[in-house]
Amino acid sequence: MPATRRQFLKTSAATTFAGMLTLPGLFADEPKKKASKYIDVHTHIGTTWNGNKELTPEGLLEWMDEHDVEKSVLLPLTSPESSSFLLLTEPALQAAKKYPDRFVAFCSIDPRTSVVGGRKGFLDVIKRYVDQGAKGFGEHKVGLNFDDPLMMQVYDVCEELKIPLLFHMDNERGKDQPGLPRLEHALATFPKLNFIGHGPGWWASISGGLDQAALGGYAKGKVLPDGAIDRLMAMYPNIYGDLSAGSGSNSISRDTEFGREFMIRRQDRLMFGTDYLQPGQPVPQFEVFDSLDLPKATQDKIFRGNATRIILGEAAG
Repeated sequence: MPATRRQFLKTSAATTFAGMLTLPGLFADEPKKKASKYIDVHTHIGTTWNGNKELTPEGLLEWMDEHDVEKSVLLPLTSPESSSFLLLTEPALQAAKKYPDRFVAFCSIDPRTSVVGGRKGFLDVIKRYVDQGAKGFGEHKVGLNFDDPLMMQVYDVCEELKIPLLFHMDNERGKDQPGLPRLEHALATFPKLNFIGHGPGWWASISGGLDQAALGGYAKGKVLPDGAIDRLMAMYPNIYGDLSAGSGSNSISRDTEFGREFMIRRQDRLMFGTDYLQPGQPVPQFEVFDSLDLPKATQDKIFRGNATRIILGEAAG
């Protein structure tokens, strides 16, 4: 090749390369989007209770953007005791498919449902939902004792499918006794199933000294020693807490000194949630948790890290 041609090509290449270096962002690190503050493990789309306004997926997205929520878990409600209008699994799956970066769908089936084939039938139904993208089971809100054989059958299937189960507990749904012996029976029987606790009966058990009536409402005043939640979390690595709804916020705000210490002590077991289910609904969690001045590492785990690890199956960033 003639020297002049070689020189021309060499000069042109150098000029082109130098020009590329000046293109904005071509070789520089792309700016990273700021991670949103929260992953909300407890929301519902549709119309949950008669008198409520319908919450559409788009309405939920608008609310999420206003409150710095990156992702929300969409929970069906399929038991007659769980809501005025059943919220089926299919709309949750459809919304998560339409907005995969924002929504995570769970699935649900009432354990009293007529299913051909017993346990295998339940396995087939729930696996079909998992194959369509469901990341967990719940909200499990059923008018049976927590360790009723039909309930235990569902836990067995979820353990086999390796999906977490988010349950509601009070004196009508997922029923237990002070000290939560029925829940403990399930935790011991299915040690590889991650249970996520929610509801008045669960959160009342942050305190000791309870009678049966206390599992059905929102207790006030100082938390007493020997609460079942602390005891179970110390003994069983497969129990977590969903801080949503009035029951979750009340469990912390009723005794903020204990609540702050509890959140720090159990920071690996707690997940932020709201139970947001209709437009304009007040959500006390934001103000309550911000007022505690939690360490950043604790906030990161509770607000998003634990959900990332347990529900999404990803390493917490």
